[in-house]
Amino acid sequence: MRASLLTLALLSPFAQADAPPGAATNELHCGQVFDARSGRLLGPHTIQVRDGRIAAVAAGVPAGSTGTAQDLRGHTCMPGWTDLHVHLEDQSSPQSYSEGFRLDPVDYAFRSVGYAEKTLLAGFTSVRDLGGEVAPHLRDAVNQGRVRGPRIFAAGRSIATTGGHADPTNGYNSMLSHLLGPPGPTEGVINSVDDARQAVRQRYKEGSDVIKITATGGVLSYAKSGDAPQFTVDEVQAVVDTARDYGYRVAAHAHGTEGMKRAVLAGVTSIEHGTYMDDEVIRLMKQHGTWYVPTIYAGRFVADKARVDGYFPEMVRPKAARIGAQIQDTFAKAYKAGVKIGFGTDMGVGPHGDNAREFIYMVEAGMPAAAALQAATIRAAEVLGVDDQGVIEAGKRADIVAVPGDPLADITRVMQVDFVMKDGTVYRRPGEPAAAGAP
Repeated sequence: MRASLLTLALLSPFAQADAPPGAATNELHCGQVFDARSGRLLGPHTIQVRDGRIAAVAAGVPAGSTGTAQDLRGHTCMPGWTDLHVHLEDQSSPQSYSEGFRLDPVDYAFRSVGYAEKTLLAGFTSVRDLGGEVAPHLRDAVNQGRVRGPRIFAAGRSIATTGGHADPTNGYNSMLSHLLGPPGPTEGVINSVDDARQAVRQRYKEGSDVIKITATGGVLSYAKSGDAPQFTVDEVQAVVDTARDYGYRVAAHAHGTEGMKRAVLAGVTSIEHGTYMDDEVIRLMKQHGTWYVPTIYAGRFVADKARVDGYFPEMVRPKAARIGAQIQDTFAKAYKAGVKIGFGTDMGVGPHGDNAREFIYMVEAGMPAAAALQAATIRAAEVLGVDDQGVIEAGKRADIVAVPGDPLADITRVMQVDFVMKDGTVYRRPGEPAAAGAP
């Protein structure tokens, strides 16, 4: 029944009204092209697009433009960006905790349509949605052309332990907890090796693209600890081993050092947040080739909101103040140490569509602008395990974004995206306003 409601929301007449336009653009005249492999600007280039793919990339641009060409000679063209950590079904507010008791899945599904469009129009042609039952259905609706949004790699429900970050019953009173009973692997809550295997298999049954575990406590969950380890060594190993059987990569939410160590040693693909990453964790991540997705935006956002009375419950507020303020410094340390870094924001914590601000925070912390853009393009494709996106080359997906001027000289240009193409379809052109989206 729940799945039917989600489908109804995503395929409603409102959603269909936002279907992708049938753009005829098949040639882009770019003043600069960002080469994600080298991290350099290559000068003026013409990009030809055919059947959703890049057909050719040639140096120089013609003096005039044809009717099917897009004039971007004052712009820098880049591969479409990827945000490796979003939650498209929600957006935090002072009402978030009470809404969980008042809203139905169909309400979150309707909201996600607007959030997805905002994300796409901000230049993010792909996202990895790490936790939420709406995401697999939203992914399918986007792929079918029924709603406008980025390409979605969906985790579905996160895998947690009883009382841990992503236990959906945290904060319930005793009467409600008694009526509902304890959540199990179907709901993503495990307490044994067998449960761990079952939870991964359930995600496979539900059509997930990636597995997400909450290896430690979290900031926004209604629980005391934000960094304690939440899986035994055997449990996290069972998740990773079972995921590998099904061809899944595993992303591990983790703030505390012990939980990170267990996750890295078990073979997860990426550590998300990584707040209290120490020298030993850095050494292990480099040794095992583990990616780091820092989500600086989310850290700064929650630290700021922790100062606002009533924005977070009192149980959450000290975690937000303490953990949120640390992430940017951790990122700086990890980058200097040579840890592999992919771009991610944890958007849904902050307002959807503001994702590109993460680039600015990465540069503030010491990463060159070119490396930050690589983290959201070619490096993000490596994290996802795909080889058909993240670069502007013949044969790759025609995912292209453009900003006026030179983002390597001024990284704030990333906040001025005014051209977005995904799979050869144009969703935004210079001079056109962004769609209104959802509030």
